[in-house]
Amino acid sequence: MIATEFPRDLLMTGVIFGMAAFIWSGWAQERPPKQVIWRVLLGVIGLGGVALVGLSLPAAIRNWGGPTAIEVGGPAFIAYVVVFWVEVIVMIVLSIIATRRKRSDLIAPLILAVVGIHFVPLAWVFAQPVYALVGVLVTIVAAFATRPSLKIAARSFWCGILAGPILLIAGATCAAVGMAALG
Repeated sequence: MIATEFPRDLLMTGVIFGMAAFIWSGWAQERPPKQVIWRVLLGVIGLGGVALVGLSLPAAIRNWGGPTAIEVGGPAFIAYVVVFWVEVIVMIVLSIIATRRKRSDLIAPLILAVVGIHFVPLAWVFAQPVYALVGVLVTIVAAFATRPSLKIAARSFWCGILAGPILLIAGATCAAVGMAALG
């Protein structure tokens, strides 16, 4: 499920997924359930994301000259840039539509769904099948996050409390495999 051909990319996956876990756990603090344990769990996810970035980034920088799936100017790089900009534009448009329809509560799940969906084509761009798995799981979380009552918690809470660990576990696994592949 995790290809070891590009260890540097695996380390950067640890960085990116760790940062994403930190961001989603932070957004989830918008309005979690009242019990303190939820804020503690979100804090643990956030700190885990920061720790993953702190461990993965120096190793990625040290190995920056190593092989990568996305050489600048190559087809994978161009596909990455296109996917990134489509993702950004779609997130902006969906956020504007949700706000105009007075459904700003849906912004977090919509953005999480776009993030999840964008990982699927990136599985081919980075030659990394685990991206597709993460993409599907995160998209399922986004769909679920639209269901619970707003009286329990904000939709962003469900996005962060469920997607944060997925991103953290996948990122930590990729980083560990990347470090092991480097020897």
